[in-house]
Amino acid sequence: MENKVVLITGASSGIGLAIGRYLITRGFKVYGTARDPAKYAERTEFELLPMEVRDPLSIGKAVDTIIAREGRLDILINNAGVGITGPVEETPLEAVRKVMEINFLGPISLIRAVLPLMRKQNAGLVINITSIAGYMGLPFRGYYSASKGALELLTEALRLETSGSGILFTSLAPGDFATNIAAGRYHAPVLEQSPYKEDYERSLRLMNEHVSQGQDPLRVAEKVYAIICKKHPKVHYRVGRPLQRFSLLLKKLLPDKLYEKLLLNHYKL
Repeated sequence: MENKVVLITGASSGIGLAIGRYLITRGFKVYGTARDPAKYAERTEFELLPMEVRDPLSIGKAVDTIIAREGRLDILINNAGVGITGPVEETPLEAVRKVMEINFLGPISLIRAVLPLMRKQNAGLVINITSIAGYMGLPFRGYYSASKGALELLTEALRLETSGSGILFTSLAPGDFATNIAAGRYHAPVLEQSPYKEDYERSLRLMNEHVSQGQDPLRVAEKVYAIICKKHPKVHYRVGRPLQRFSLLLKKLLPDKLYEKLLLNHYKL
């Protein structure tokens, strides 16, 4: 794996930073991205390139920089993302558009930017970082679940469309990990006259507790490395606490309404 060139979006903190630091120790040449790398000048393990995933021009510049320096790009890890909470009915559509642009359209723009090069190389790997929340419509996280679920399905389509090209696609869905995602998450305001007020406030407290009690992002980094080492990666991977992964198994096995009842009880709705 030595000298393989990796691009990780959203690598200034959290899961992206953990992945970058870990891959450096395994001999990879790592480039990360951040909207303003100057804010993270003290982090010198790997270079952060300026990138706004909603801006195709900045994506093109970052990819061109890597190609000019390295002559290749072996692995793209689409990690950049933001959270959003709120009732589907009351969340401002402007906030919804922003989240979809970052969590779904952003990865698409990155993939479109690197595919021509990977096709020339007849080799490449794209890992889309999604979320266990993308496997189910969660209350007051519906838009986040939708954005990550869309990326899961896109991964499946890309695997079919690029079969035989030497380019590999897979997704990795983390559960709750100790990152700063809660601080950067968009929260639709709790409206005093809203019919969702009490349920939404209770769900917000529960979400924040889950993140604060989350596992070390190093576990995600180790999983990413394990995926990279596989000759034929699976379509989807998950990483998280046993109960979170077990919830996905239950979703497959249980009737929809019974699983829905479990979620209602969990969120006290």
